Amino acid sequence: MSGRKSAILDDPQSAPSLAAVRAHCRRAEAECVAELLHDLPLAPDRWEAARRQARCWIEALRGQRSRGSGVDALMREFSLSSQEGVALMCLAEALARIPDRATADALIRDKLAQGDWRAHVGASRSIFVNAAAWGLMVTGKLVATHSEAGMSAAVNRLIARGGEPLIRAGVDIAMRLLGQQFVLGRSIEQALARARDAGQRGYRHSYDMLGEAALTAGDAQRYLDAYAHAIEVIGAGACDAAAGRAVDLHARPGISVKLSALHPRFTVLQRGRVLRELLPRLQELCRLARRAGIGLNIDAEESERLELTLELFAHLLGDPGLAGWDGLGIVVQAYQRRALPLVDWLAEAAGQSRRRIMVRLVKGAYWDSEIKRAQVEGQEDFPVFTRKAHTDAAYLVCAHRLLAHDDRLFAQFATHNALTLSAVLQMVEAAGVSRFELQCLHGMGESLYDMVIGAGPWYPACRIYAPVGSHDTLLAYLVRRLLENGANSSFVNRVVDDGVAIEELLEDPLAASAHCGGGPHPAIARPGELFAPARRNSRGIDLHDEPTLERLDASFRVAAARSWSAYPILASDQFDPGAAEPQAVRNPARRDQVVGTVHGSSRRDVESALAAVLDGSWSSMTGAARAGVLEAVADAFESRREDLMWLAICEAGKTLADAASEVREAVDFCRYYALQARAIGDGRDEALGPVVAISPWNFPLAIFTGQIAAALAAGNPVLAKPAEQTPLIAALAVGLMHAAGVPRAALQLLPGEGSVGAMLAGDPRVRAVLFTGSTEVAALIDGALAGFAAGAEALLVAETGGQNAMIVDSSAQPEQVVQDALLSAFGSAGQRCSALRVLCLQEEIADPVLAMLIGAAAQLRVGDPIERDTDLGPLIDESARGAIESYLAGLAEGQVLLRPALGPQCAAGSFLAPAIVQIGAIAELGREVFGPVLHVMRYRREELGQLVDAINATGYALTCGIHSRIDETIEFIASRVRAGNVYVNRNMIGAVVGVQPFGGQGLSGTGPKAGGPWTVRRLRRSAMQQALAPSGLGAVRKADAPVPLRDLQGWLRQRGPAALVPICQEYAECTPIGWRFELLGPTGESNVLQYRGRGRVLCLGADGPVDPQAWLGQLAAVAATGNRALLEDRDHARAALAELPPSLQALVDWTGDWRKAAFDAVVLDASPEQAAALRRTLARRPGARLGLLRPAAGRYALDRLVAEQVVTINTAAAGGNATLMSLQPA
Repeated sequence: MSGRKSAILDDPQSAPSLAAVRAHCRRAEAECVAELLHDLPLAPDRWEAARRQARCWIEALRGQRSRGSGVDALMREFSLSSQEGVALMCLAEALARIPDRATADALIRDKLAQGDWRAHVGASRSIFVNAAAWGLMVTGKLVATHSEAGMSAAVNRLIARGGEPLIRAGVDIAMRLLGQQFVLGRSIEQALARARDAGQRGYRHSYDMLGEAALTAGDAQRYLDAYAHAIEVIGAGACDAAAGRAVDLHARPGISVKLSALHPRFTVLQRGRVLRELLPRLQELCRLARRAGIGLNIDAEESERLELTLELFAHLLGDPGLAGWDGLGIVVQAYQRRALPLVDWLAEAAGQSRRRIMVRLVKGAYWDSEIKRAQVEGQEDFPVFTRKAHTDAAYLVCAHRLLAHDDRLFAQFATHNALTLSAVLQMVEAAGVSRFELQCLHGMGESLYDMVIGAGPWYPACRIYAPVGSHDTLLAYLVRRLLENGANSSFVNRVVDDGVAIEELLEDPLAASAHCGGGPHPAIARPGELFAPARRNSRGIDLHDEPTLERLDASFRVAAARSWSAYPILASDQFDPGAAEPQAVRNPARRDQVVGTVHGSSRRDVESALAAVLDGSWSSMTGAARAGVLEAVADAFESRREDLMWLAICEAGKTLADAASEVREAVDFCRYYALQARAIGDGRDEALGPVVAISPWNFPLAIFTGQIAAALAAGNPVLAKPAEQTPLIAALAVGLMHAAGVPRAALQLLPGEGSVGAMLAGDPRVRAVLFTGSTEVAALIDGALAGFAAGAEALLVAETGGQNAMIVDSSAQPEQVVQDALLSAFGSAGQRCSALRVLCLQEEIADPVLAMLIGAAAQLRVGDPIERDTDLGPLIDESARGAIESYLAGLAEGQVLLRPALGPQCAAGSFLAPAIVQIGAIAELGREVFGPVLHVMRYRREELGQLVDAINATGYALTCGIHSRIDETIEFIASRVRAGNVYVNRNMIGAVVGVQPFGGQGLSGTGPKAGGPWTVRRLRRSAMQQALAPSGLGAVRKADAPVPLRDLQGWLRQRGPAALVPICQEYAECTPIGWRFELLGPTGESNVLQYRGRGRVLCLGADGPVDPQAWLGQLAAVAATGNRALLEDRDHARAALAELPPSLQALVDWTGDWRKAAFDAVVLDASPEQAAALRRTLARRPGARLGLLRPAAGRYALDRLVAEQVVTINTAAAGGNATLMSLQPA
């Protein structure tokens, strides 16, 4: 290269501006496509020539593949659109890593027993495929729970006795064959040896060391060592092959490097650390490659890592030690909307650095996860195209642009699409470019490229991208390849499908893009329209975008300069300022920083608020009018997002990500409950009346807003008591609500200590209390509500704590487990009621998972949450920190496996380092440790049922995590554990309003779930919820009514009382038991709301003679809701029960003294006075808060007798989203 000095060498910061690249990141798809259509890469005659050549290749490929065998034919037969194809993918992803035979056999049984393998026998021309299908059919019969028709059970048992080892070995061999199809060698030495044959046919190679992203420092060092060793071996092999001849650098073998493998925290929020630690490692590898005489390509990863990758790349271009070296390369993903400006940026950077950069152009491998992430995060738009035609068009335009920069960019075109390849070759010929390269993946593209490599008068260079890795490292890569091969939209899949016309494969992607106007795929909801048309999704914030972060910093500086205060906000406009001195509100991360001041509420303030709250103007508004106000509140919150975030950070210790989520959740609550306000209509006389909302400090905006929005949606006036630690954000929220149209009489703010809440809850004018906090305080509130005359009717909705477990079997992917466990246990410094408290690891995998977990936890940064790179902020105050310090100090020696030292940045705040503690059993857990402490324990597979029972025995029932690839295991745990929210193969925090309605039972709360379909209706007088079950949530299945209820109905028709027959019929039609609702959410995830009985229901009546109708009516409600009845043991009761059908008799338990018995709910048919007395008695009971239910018009509200459970499944956990990948063009 020229000796002129490089601008980037002078100053790496002078790299070209990324403004154009950033502007295209989430630009509207139609605008991006319109820009592409301005740059047509081929003249019409050349396009026709490309189509003719592609047709020849496709016809040849179909001729070859129709006679083909092996893995290609196998994957063609078992596509991802079939249950059998998905089963094979799941087997391939998990089987090889399972160390114990019992779990491996369970996985095989789970995936094969349900498949219709018989349908595939004889469907293929391949002997290999038919043999495989026959074997899988027989295997399915061997492992099926029930015998297949036509085979005697005795023969099945005989074969099965010796069958499992044979099945396991056979399936393992099949999975290894799949691995060999896509991976060139287990080691770099083996890969080089296997590459010789292709090399002799003219292929070059680029080697990729397989593996997941590094999670620990040890992982990163191992990958660094592996890359360095590979470079040395590849370089030596290249020298031997050259045998003294001068060989062009671009003709030599190369290596591809994944940056996330070289650093455990490769993310924009850790930018400073990444530049300090990763850049030197990268420079070292580049110098090694330069000395070895080979090229080094930096692989593309998720879109959120692109800018950080480009910053590192610019530093490499500016490294004097690499000056003049043309072996540095990078990958451009055509599916990204910023691909074209990225090509221009690279060309400009190459010009400034006076070198030629290798640019590998690919279509992109993370498309499905990019779609899901943008939806989950509520981003402005997707960073990728949603239509395949748009990606194909972008590829062609980018290829044309690469060739236009031939003097600065060495183009490497990676594609398996015959039409794309043919078009690229036409562009090359038209541009007169002689130095370029074609690329394909090992195991996927050689059939096409064998025809290309010797075609025409010139000889295009072809390079094989060759993955290298041991069997345990290839799983994630293998699944991606299976997904790409099996997807209906994949060219690799369609080119050999005779059912797809060749003309379809030759469609011009630019013309197709123009035809649809460049618009997005209609089946993929944009992030903001995820819940359309019902409601708007909350607006997210891109914390991986540097300009966004800079704008946040500027907004935070403005917020820090403001004077923040909180005081009672009353309907009268007056509060008692002289009642107490204002108190400073301090930052828990920096106790020397005063965030603002708070005036606590006096008794006079409380009385004033209670007097004004009886104003009925809010309840007289229509449901639609209330909904409009709540939607205006949501908009107001989004307009003041930065101020709300700053207060969440500085007042409550939230990190950037947590603060952003806090605002989003508050917005979602407003819009979701607004939707319910519209659904319930006017019903102006049905509001309960004054509602007290007592919210916690750990979600000072989200839960505070959720309680208020639910009560307002139902038409009730609200007295809001925020946590004493976080009054400032509450005051801002209430001010925004008032400005948006909530009348002051409908919402009053009463900050202060716990005594303020006690005064409110103990006032007989209060009709309900919504409370989130400790079990102990919930009991005090329950007692206060029960203390006045109408206490039996006063409602308590409490959400309390959890001893939440995650159960991990040996089929789980360790890296996913560790990432999900870290976020679940240490996110928000563990200060979530949903946080993971105990990780239960199957003993066969406990040691490696625990080692990885400890190593990954050591990478977390504890510090001031206003800093971008902070993972764990402070505990809320010194009292909380001191309590956990005392707990840890009292543990036995050796129990604490990790507790890193805190850095100097933590000296001024209430910080606690993440701790990992080993226990032997669930029973060792005492009270909830509300902070960053994760307990771990081991269990044996055969003890799984006992483990779940032990979790239930804690009395808590909030969240539970499951990591397993075995559906049978997942179903077993989910159906047995009492948790209100079950999360499968994902983290177990961050429930989304309306998507994962949140709440538990027992010591974890009373229900109904926050952000669920029953909350607003529970806050109305018409408490009957029977008609709610099929109310438009999207019921997908209705089981038959419970057998005992049907038996009782039949008995009543014969014996009476006749008045109960229609009631039983209503119960049978409307019971929530048996309904399953598929809730709308992001792609790659399933969310199902279902119901189960609460457990044992105490049935009590009035004193005196037994009323048969009342007693049987209670049994009918208990039977309808899947519960057991607890009856007082009386001779006349036993005699009456003996006449009932056996299924009813089996539902009954007896007690001599119900006051000493255990039960989960109470039904009572007695006078209001007796109900009030019973409510006071129940309130004095320790433990869970118990609902007391009386009949209305002879009917019980069945929703009060069931517990809601949401099961959330990450359906893309096995490596990709098969449903999205198989989406048809539209």
